[in-house]
Amino acid sequence: MAEEIKKVATDKTPEVKPADTGRNSDGFRPARRFGSGRPGAVNDGFDTKLLDLARVTRVTGGGKRMSFRAIVVAGDRKNKIGIGVDKGRDVSQAIEKATSRAKKNLINVVIVNGTIPHQVEAKYGPAVILLKPQRTGRGLVAGGAVRTICDLAGIKNISSKILSGSKNKLNNARATMEALKKLKAR
Repeated sequence: MAEEIKKVATDKTPEVKPADTGRNSDGFRPARRFGSGRPGAVNDGFDTKLLDLARVTRVTGGGKRMSFRAIVVAGDRKNKIGIGVDKGRDVSQAIEKATSRAKKNLINVVIVNGTIPHQVEAKYGPAVILLKPQRTGRGLVAGGAVRTICDLAGIKNISSKILSGSKNKLNNARATMEALKKLKAR
């Protein structure tokens, strides 16, 4: 009786299905899917760029507590732009929270023929930014945070100058946002 059971089990070979081998019914591997890789992440039309990431420390009675501060710029490359700053216990949490905040703080930028309608200057803290319109084909003549913000806002031709000596990315980014808020369609 025991021999018969062994015979039945060895006579039947397991059939290998295409799903078990990682291949589809044609025998080929399925195409890769590109995206953020995070489940539940929705493509809402906004591109994001990390402007700055810093490890910051809070000194408490029990010692030092480390956290991360992320500055993220989000824009749709049409006319909406936002900046978000937030902290988290780890890098990914800080970036995720800052991205969420950037998408909540959106402003509309006036863009005429790929550039701004007029020259504008703005100040935020010690940072002073000058933005000038440029003719088509000139390109983005800007550096640092100003370039990132103008690119994600969809401004194709602009000239900018950081008039202050401020090297602080956050202050320069906020001064740029203030300048873009001042724009009016003529």
